[in-house]
Amino acid sequence: MHTFALITATPWYHVTLTPWKFVGLAGSLIFGLRFMIQWIASERARKSVIPIGFWECSALGSILTLSYFAIYRHDSVGILQTALPLPIYLRNLYFRWTHHHAQHPGNEPRPPE
Repeated sequence: MHTFALITATPWYHVTLTPWKFVGLAGSLIFGLRFMIQWIASERARKSVIPIGFWECSALGSILTLSYFAIYRHDSVGILQTALPLPIYLRNLYFRWTHHHAQHPGNEPRPPE
């Protein structure tokens, strides 16, 4: 049996895993990790912050999940729910990559206590 054939349809606890399902699961995992990144960054700053990693995980997770829904599942609900917020994530990344310093007091680091 070829390795590729083994990977393409591997039954695991009555669930068949395909490469496209791995793409969809990876997108969901990456998208979910954004909350861990935001939580850790907020704990370190001792205030609520949204780090660049939050937007990167949002964009990458959405792109992977969107490709799963659009190419593999052909699911219009999944396509809409992942495609509609994607421009917001990309816009925030654009702002972060083009403006390197804080533009308003909310982005300033917390003063030492």
